[in-house]
Amino acid sequence: LMDKGEISREALSFPENIVKEYEALLPFACTGAQRRVMGEIAGDLRGKTPMNRLVEGDVGSGKTAVALFAAYAAMRAGKQTVLMAPTELLAGQHFAFAEKIFGRRAALLRGSCTKAEREEVFARIAGGEVQVLVGTHAVLYHELPFPALDLVITDEQHRFGVGQRAALLRGNPAAHTLILTATPIPRTLSLVLYGKAKISLLDELPPGRKPVATHIVGQQ
Repeated sequence: LMDKGEISREALSFPENIVKEYEALLPFACTGAQRRVMGEIAGDLRGKTPMNRLVEGDVGSGKTAVALFAAYAAMRAGKQTVLMAPTELLAGQHFAFAEKIFGRRAALLRGSCTKAEREEVFARIAGGEVQVLVGTHAVLYHELPFPALDLVITDEQHRFGVGQRAALLRGNPAAHTLILTATPIPRTLSLVLYGKAKISLLDELPPGRKPVATHIVGQQ
C-alpha cells in the first residue's frame, strides 16, 4: 500500500452494469457484502486517481471473487492484471478460479514452472492474450512483457516486502492496487488510519458457510 493521493491518471471505462455482468459469469450468487465491495472497487477504477484499497474478510468470505471482479473490470477497459499470492498452493487456487472466468486469458506463473512453460506464458502476455496473470514471488524475478498492466493485486500483503510490492508496479506508480487480507498487520492498519488507503470489509459469509473459529492453544 502506498500513498497515491496526489497522482492523477486516466479513468477506466467499462459498462455501467459491470457488477451484474460479472456475477452472471459466476456459478454462485454473490453476498450483499461482495456486491457492495465490488461497487466500491468499480468506483475507484472509474476515478482519476489510482485505486489504493484494502479488502479485509475472514476465510470463506469471498475475497477471491471480489479480486477477480477488479481484474474483470480492468479487462473490460483493455487493461491487464497481476494477482500475486504468497504460496504456490494459494496461487494455484486463485488460478483455478480465474480460469473458470477468463479461460485462456488467465495464466499461472510459479517458481516450479519449467523454462518452456515460462516462455509460453511470456509470449502470451506480450501478445495481449493474457489479461490476468496469477503468480507467486516468481512474478518479481522476470521482466514481464505487459503491454497494458494497470492493476496489481496482492493476497496477504504482509507476506511481501514493501520493495517487492512496489516492483510489481513496473515503473507505473499510477497503476491501481488492491490488497486482500484476513489478518491486517499494524502497518496496514496505520496506512488505513492515516488516510493513505481505503478499506472494504467483507463482513458477510456466503450461505452454508460455517463461522471461522479461532482458538488459543496452550503449550501443555
